Amino acid sequence: MSTITYIPFAEGEANLDWIELTTALVEGHCLPKAEIDDTFLYRDPDTLLSRAAWIDGLGMAVKTATVFPRNPQAGEPMINGAVTLFDDRNGTLSALIDFHLVTKWKTAGDSLLGALRLANPDSREILVVGAGTVGQSLCEAFGQGFPDAKIRLWNRTRAKAEELAKQIDGVDVADDLADAVNRADIIVSATMSTEPVIKGEWLRPGQHLNLIGAYRPDMREADDEALRRARIFVDSFDTTVDHIGEIKIPLAEGTITRDDLIADYYDLKAFSSNNDEITLFKNGGGAHMDLMTSRYILEKWPTP
Repeated sequence: MSTITYIPFAEGEANLDWIELTTALVEGHCLPKAEIDDTFLYRDPDTLLSRAAWIDGLGMAVKTATVFPRNPQAGEPMINGAVTLFDDRNGTLSALIDFHLVTKWKTAGDSLLGALRLANPDSREILVVGAGTVGQSLCEAFGQGFPDAKIRLWNRTRAKAEELAKQIDGVDVADDLADAVNRADIIVSATMSTEPVIKGEWLRPGQHLNLIGAYRPDMREADDEALRRARIFVDSFDTTVDHIGEIKIPLAEGTITRDDLIADYYDLKAFSSNNDEITLFKNGGGAHMDLMTSRYILEKWPTP
């Protein structure tokens, strides 16, 4: 029996590169379309979530997370988990990868690919809205993707933005959100908001708005005006249209129509930047993105 490869967070991350990951995501979307499915099990207040994907030619992955809200009271992390990666040829276990490693690189890499395809390549200012864990990952990813751009942070609690800015060289804190949005060439939002924080009236032609935070049917980060003014793209129709409020609510209310959603990553040739228009990208994630990211992580892992 062969030894199973286990890839922990710090050691696995040391081998990774954001631009290489976006290339791996492009290659993954050139393969047959993924089959994906999610399962949830509950024991109030705890949750077991599993997200599975199978891509012919790339293999299978099951990303499992346990969410135990009471854990922090005992000094333990609330979310734990792992990704099991299986070989496409014979179904054998290829690797066990740290859950947080896959999630970090999948989430930020997904949005970076959207920005690389939709934003002005000469963008000089990037605004990251939200100073949580994902906000930090976005600063890292977009800093590599747009090395000549200045990154600024905005957070509802300024002190949290200041704390994160101190950890990342060259990152500043913005005070006024409306002004910061208007000045930026790329706006990347990663909040947990159920009420839009980005207003369309603040936007100007040539900007790229990249939305990450909303993941439930009741969540939104951009208002109706932002969607009406923008050319809209998503990473996956299957994980956004009927599942995330950012797209689901304005579709249901008639603010936009299904035809306004131009393309997802299975039609990357339709992605393009335009200095005369606003582009909007919605990151919905999905197990197929976890699979592509996990396969990239394994490929970069040094073999004994």
